[in-house]
Amino acid sequence: MKIQSEPGAASGPFVDMAIPLSRRRFLATLGTATALSPRLLHAQDDPLRLRAAVIGHTGRGDYGHGLQHIFKGRPGIELVGLADPVESGRATMAKAIGAPRVYADWRELLEKERPQLVSIAMRHADQHAEIALTCLRAGAHCYIEKPFVRSPDEADAVLADGEKRGRRIAVAHTMRMMPIVRRLKQALGEGLIGELRELRAFGKQDTRAGGEDMMVLGLHLFDLMRMFAGDPLGCSARVLVQGRDITSADRRQVKDNVGWVAGDQVSAQFAFAGGVNATFTSDARLREITGRWGIEFYGSKGVIKLNCDLSPDVFVRSTTGWAAAGKQDDWRPLDAALVKAAPDPSLAPVSDWLEAIGRNREPECSGRNGAWGVEMVMAVYQAALGNIRVGFPLKVRTHPLAP
Repeated sequence: MKIQSEPGAASGPFVDMAIPLSRRRFLATLGTATALSPRLLHAQDDPLRLRAAVIGHTGRGDYGHGLQHIFKGRPGIELVGLADPVESGRATMAKAIGAPRVYADWRELLEKERPQLVSIAMRHADQHAEIALTCLRAGAHCYIEKPFVRSPDEADAVLADGEKRGRRIAVAHTMRMMPIVRRLKQALGEGLIGELRELRAFGKQDTRAGGEDMMVLGLHLFDLMRMFAGDPLGCSARVLVQGRDITSADRRQVKDNVGWVAGDQVSAQFAFAGGVNATFTSDARLREITGRWGIEFYGSKGVIKLNCDLSPDVFVRSTTGWAAAGKQDDWRPLDAALVKAAPDPSLAPVSDWLEAIGRNREPECSGRNGAWGVEMVMAVYQAALGNIRVGFPLKVRTHPLAP
């Protein structure tokens, strides 16, 4: 998709056409859904309900990981419609989520229903930027399946439009909000393994090993790297296909269209402030050795492993150290008693997004965080193709593999 410049304020059918909604009214309308102060929440004082819609594509990215259900059972929010170009899938999904009206074209849904909240649910990222920009210009806040978009220039356009219009964008990088991950962050902050010095991340390394693994699952790991180590400063990388360094001619599309990918082996290094370094590896031949995908955190006094999945786990390593008889490592689950203070309370990702809209703040799973993940993937390709170290933010904003 080519990003078009925004039409003039008076042009097009999707220019701020949503029902105006003040911050105070939004907070009141959310009811108990966001666990805000009871003093602020009295939906009965204001009968306005927030209009919500879901956009998916059965057979092309479908509806992500349950993103069709994010408005279910939320006081003060009314699901008004569903868009899906596949007739059979549209009918089935509408029945499943209770959508009163359905559309083959998401543009028609936006024009007729005027939603204030939209779930952009399909995993295929090739339409994410276009749909998000149109939703924002229609006056809607967006919750988007990952990958956020396909390239930094697409991210720039979406974020700039959201900022201009005061709309909040969230991306479903939900790993960072899981309780065990927040407990891990608390433990590292308290110095459980001393000073953080290195992060070693491994992709899932299945049949998607290489570039596809990096864009589909590596994005979660890159998001977590930033959560624990801050914004990266630079990147060096090598990406191989069948044992040789990739060229742009090795680009390909994959089943879940996440943009151009290349390579069956990725080895990337990221530099962070304070001398902290991180690596990302995706190589199918290492799958059995490294085990579940995730991140190992190496500190000056110990090691912790975050095994990722729908339900992540955290393990702490103890070791006998090297001796004449060898060395033994013992990995045990992180004991909550080792964490001195309880992690800061947090909302679930969708509730956090809704509260962020009402509070006029960035959601935890923000579009900006989602954009950083995409930028780190593009940095890997830029570094590998040019055999150079690239710095952040990237100067070249287009996809390095694009024709």
